[in-house]
Amino acid sequence: MLRRRNHFRDHAYESRLFRSRAVVAFVGIIVLVGVLIGNLYNIQVSQYQDYQTRSNNNRIKVVPIAPNRGLIYDRNGVVLADNRPVFSLEITPEKVASIDDTLASLRKILSIDDDQVATFQRERKRTHRFKSIPLMTQMTEQEVAKFSVHQYEFPGVEVNATLKRYYPYGEVLTHVLGYVSRINDRDMSRLIREEKAQDYKATNDIGKLGIERYYEDVLHGKPGYQEVEVNSRGRIIRTLKYQPPVPGDDIVLNIDINLQNYLYKLLGHRRGSAVVLDPKTDGVLAMVSSPSYDPNAFVHGISGKAYRALLNNKDRPLVNRATLGIYPPASTVKPFITVAALQEKVITAQTTRNDPGYWRIPNSNTRPFRDWLRWGHGVVNIEKALEESVDTFFYQIAYDLGIDRLSSWMQRFGFGDYSGIDLFEESKANMPTRDWKMSRHKTPWYKGDTIPVGIGQGYWTATPIQIAKATSVLVNNGKVMSPRLLLAKIHHTDQGDKTEKIPVDTFPPIAGVPQKFWDMAKRGMYLVNQGKRGTARHSFYGAKYKSAGKSGTAQVFGLGENQKYDANEIAEHLRDHALYTAYAPFDNPKVITTIVLENAGGGSSHGAPLARKIFDHVLLDHHYDYIESDK
Repeated sequence: MLRRRNHFRDHAYESRLFRSRAVVAFVGIIVLVGVLIGNLYNIQVSQYQDYQTRSNNNRIKVVPIAPNRGLIYDRNGVVLADNRPVFSLEITPEKVASIDDTLASLRKILSIDDDQVATFQRERKRTHRFKSIPLMTQMTEQEVAKFSVHQYEFPGVEVNATLKRYYPYGEVLTHVLGYVSRINDRDMSRLIREEKAQDYKATNDIGKLGIERYYEDVLHGKPGYQEVEVNSRGRIIRTLKYQPPVPGDDIVLNIDINLQNYLYKLLGHRRGSAVVLDPKTDGVLAMVSSPSYDPNAFVHGISGKAYRALLNNKDRPLVNRATLGIYPPASTVKPFITVAALQEKVITAQTTRNDPGYWRIPNSNTRPFRDWLRWGHGVVNIEKALEESVDTFFYQIAYDLGIDRLSSWMQRFGFGDYSGIDLFEESKANMPTRDWKMSRHKTPWYKGDTIPVGIGQGYWTATPIQIAKATSVLVNNGKVMSPRLLLAKIHHTDQGDKTEKIPVDTFPPIAGVPQKFWDMAKRGMYLVNQGKRGTARHSFYGAKYKSAGKSGTAQVFGLGENQKYDANEIAEHLRDHALYTAYAPFDNPKVITTIVLENAGGGSSHGAPLARKIFDHVLLDHHYDYIESDK
């Protein structure tokens, strides 16, 4: 009986325990279902807008659309920078499991060389992971077809068709146009700093040098976008909204490509530069720096080997010698100094001096300053001093003017400052002053420092574009303008294209100088080319027009007192530079040219013959109608 009673008691206890557990479980289920219903309510009702937005963000994407880059034309409508469609194989690192494995697999089906891989890896290190990086550029149709067959094997790798810059004249215009190349982190940092990054979300390239860089904001345009619906795999199902991009403005340059081609062939592969200006506007009709290089290589990503070859080339093809080349201006500055000397009453039209072949600082025992003609020119006045380039006459002028007045006047002609040309790649060179020497050399200015400045030597340096600008100031009787590459902009509107001509940049003129002083300096330049003893008379003999010019021979190193210069006995890089600046026709100037040939020798013997050929080409060829009009 006792055993049976215990059994019933245990059974009752187990029943109560089961019922209590069942109740707890049921309550737990009710609570969890309540929590689930509460969360569903919160998601579906309370946070409906938030989750709908997130869902749409996954379903709907905004894809930026790159604008077409504006074209660049010469003054006659010839295309200098074009856009051409190209195919490129690009990899987005963020979407690729293993870059190395992917590259190895791609090389099995496509001809990818080591340089392309190296360039890709270099770009990869300085580009965000979510941005695509080109591995192959300028793919052929066969390469595109071959990859398309295997594309499913390579997530994160795709072929993109884009418009790429193309420069049909290659190295002829490199130092004018520059080039565009892939946007790097440094470019992006600048765009962010300038609050322009939004405009480049769909753009891969940006102007790096030359006109392409200077007028980047004009040429680039504004991006568009499209809202698209995508599936779970990211494939576009349909387009919901489309906002077209605004193409960049086209620009027209003052450059005449026929003249530019002629200058480039004229210089050949010699180290040097040539600039041709329209004296009425200072428009740059041609500007050549030699040697040069093909900018198209940079558009598609130049190999490291090719870039190092350019960088280490002793002839420095990467440097625009017309704006960055720094040389003593030599005797090309004598006409400008003449104007200063006449205005400061240091000389008059009647001033004459005897030149025995040397000049010495008065009341001193210092070594004499030599004339280029060792036995001297005899008695000369200012016109003869210009015609025969008499150094001693200008030594005395420099001594009488002093460095303060001399540097002040030459700064008014544009020396020691940017010319104002629309390129970022330009040097101020150096117009020496007392303060400059103290700051640079920690020594005071001495009288002997001033003397060589009087013939464009010593501490004075200049760029070819500065010399061309100063020549224009003289030709225009003190009117100061900036050399200009841009002639016009072409705006694309719904109503058609609208051309905006760019006004001439003018600055405060050199005022107060009598016309007869300008004429006297120009008369001296006329005699250089046309006089019986002019240093460039042989080059201009028989010309069908009258011209004016001034040669210069810039010393690269100094000679001892009794040392004689012999180009055949010294290394080429130590030989004199040949400079020449000139304009024609004399009575109605239509063209200015400035030429610098490095280590070529005398300016009159090497620079003047090129100036004659340029003038003949421009003035005697009826193709150049713009020299007769304000077109």
